[in-house]
Order: sequence, then structure tokens, then C-alpha cells
Amino acid sequence: MQWGVYIHIPFCRQKCFYCDFPSFAGKENRMEAYVEALCQQVKIQGLSYRQKWGIPATIYIGGGTPTALPQALMEKVLAAVTEAFGTEIGEFTVECNPGTVDGDYFKILQAGGVNRLSFGVQSFQDALLKKIGRIHSGAEACEAVKLAQQAGFVNISVDLMYGLPGQNLTDLQASVAQADTLGIQHISIYGLQVEEGTAFARMEEMGKLPLPTEDEAEAMYDYMTKQLPQLGYQRYEVSNFAKAGFESRHNRSYWHDVPYLGLGAAAHSYLEGKRYAAVTDIEAYTVGIKNGQEIWELEEEPSFEHAMEEFAFLALRTAEGISRKAFRDKFQRELDEVYGQVMADLRGQGLLVVDQAGCRLTEKGFKYGNLAFAEFILS
Repeated sequence: MQWGVYIHIPFCRQKCFYCDFPSFAGKENRMEAYVEALCQQVKIQGLSYRQKWGIPATIYIGGGTPTALPQALMEKVLAAVTEAFGTEIGEFTVECNPGTVDGDYFKILQAGGVNRLSFGVQSFQDALLKKIGRIHSGAEACEAVKLAQQAGFVNISVDLMYGLPGQNLTDLQASVAQADTLGIQHISIYGLQVEEGTAFARMEEMGKLPLPTEDEAEAMYDYMTKQLPQLGYQRYEVSNFAKAGFESRHNRSYWHDVPYLGLGAAAHSYLEGKRYAAVTDIEAYTVGIKNGQEIWELEEEPSFEHAMEEFAFLALRTAEGISRKAFRDKFQRELDEVYGQVMADLRGQGLLVVDQAGCRLTEKGFKYGNLAFAEFILS
């Protein structure tokens, strides 16, 4: 059975100004106890699911900043993963911050079975990096990627962002060109969203967040969607572009209804059609694991209609879109029976392609995806 594993490391050196993920800076004194609890959960719960479903197809260690862990603690995590899941993982990704890794760290990751790296670069312009709270420079990002390649990694992804405060089209063009020059295999590009509770949200309330205009941000979007395919990076999901054969298998599983086990504080799981969330607080997680307490909560079980909506939303994020066969197999309903009029309307607006295989967003549909997604809400 195909399934995946997500492992959450909730630590970081410094909280980025845009970040609303469950991650915490200044808690280095909690790392050792957290890793001990995490390894316990990996060995017990992870092994249980391996015995049930076999070896997972993908493992993804994210955060936070996984590489904020000292090398010795990362080695413990990787050893626990190997003990629970074996060494034959098809895709094993670790997220890296360029300011937290060196050649020795990459050797540890590779020795632990990691075969894919995802670097949170965001920009190669130092001025922009400082404005968003990143701890690395553009030169350090380039050096980190080169060190990873020298260590033998041949599947490397870089995250970039657009719509940043003070950013212009020339900045984004330079970052895309720099990423391509590094010879990486995968690029994720995200538009800035100012999320509640972040430093950027507070700055925006005070009128101190000089964001690009809508037209400027749209020009950046148009540039990346045109330029990346010309450089050989094909779009396979709303924000993700890859060289042929280097699409993220783990991320694709999220959009194609594949179950996954979440391990660690704040990790989410999707198991047998139900979604679970672990406690976010580091100490509550650590104590809970140590004392054998329940650290998962079952999220509201979706209704049949909500399950169809979610299936549609996630599939539409991908280049393949919604498969008629996959929809029929999961819900015993025909796609046209449920969404026939919606598909016809969106096709008429130039947002959707409809054919015998199913339906998928056009380039215009990707650009205005929220409009299309809204039409797939049934209630």
C-alpha cells in the first residue's frame, strides 16, 4: 500500500516575519527531550504502521527548521527512522535552512538515508532576506546548495517567494536566474500571504509593511509561470515546478488522497479517511509521549459532501486535475453527476479543461484558482 510519513521539527533559530507555522525560536533547551520523545513515537507508532502497510513510499522531515537540531540529535532522529521504516525509502526529504548546514551536516543526512533536500531560500537578495527575517545571506544559500551537491545530493529543491516587502520584478528575475544557475531539480515559488499573528500582520496594521502593488505582484506571477517552463521546470502543481522526473512524490501524495502518518508536535495525519492533529505545545507533546498519553485529536469527521469537496480542491491543485476514475472509485458517483454544471461554467470562463479523463485548471485557472475552487463547494 502506498503511504507516507511526515515528521515535524518545531525549532528554528529565528522566527521569520511571515511565518505562521508551528515553530519556535529560543527553545534549544527543549530539543533533547523533544527528540527523545519523537524517537519513541517513531519507533512505536511508526513501526506499527509499517507492519500494517509496509514500507512507506516517502518520508518528509519538515518544520520549523529540522537542521536547527545539532548534528548529534539529527543522527538520533535518522537512526530511529531507519529502525522503524528501513533503508529502502524511495524519497526521503529533509528541509534545510542555508544558515544551519555545512558539509559535515550533509554527510550525516546522507548517511541516514536522506536522498532529497529542500532549501528554504526565499530570495537571493540580502536586503530582502533581512526584511523577511531570514538568518542567511544569498551567498550562504548558494554555498549550501553547492556543498550539498558536493556531498552527493542530486535531488535538490529551492523555495522562493514573490510579493515580498520592497521586492520588484527585477529581484524575482535575479533569484530565478540564480536558482537555475545552481543546477537544481525543483523550484517552489510562493506568493506572500500576510497571516494573522505574524510579525508582518502587526507591521501591516501599523502601516509599516511596504508590499508591492497588485499589478506588481501579478507581473511577478506571470514572469515565473512563463520563465520556469522555458528553463525546463514544468509546473505540476499550483506552486511547484520540476525538471522531468523530479516532482516531489511526498507532496503529490497530499493532493492525490494518499494516507500519511504525522509524527511529532503539531504534525497532522490522514489515516483511513480521517484527519488527526497532534498537540502543538512542545512540552505537552514531550510529556504526553513520555507518559503514554494521547497526543492526537481527531479533527471533525468530514461529511460525504465535504469529502468530495476536499478531494476536488486538492486534485485541482495539480496539473493532472480531477480524475473521473479516481472520483468514481472513491465516491461511487460520476464526476459529471456531482460537478457537471460547475465544470461547464468554469470551462466557459476559460478556467477549466474538461475531457474524458476528467478536468484540470487552465493557466488562467491556476492564476485565479480561488475562483475555481469556490465553485466546487457543494453546500
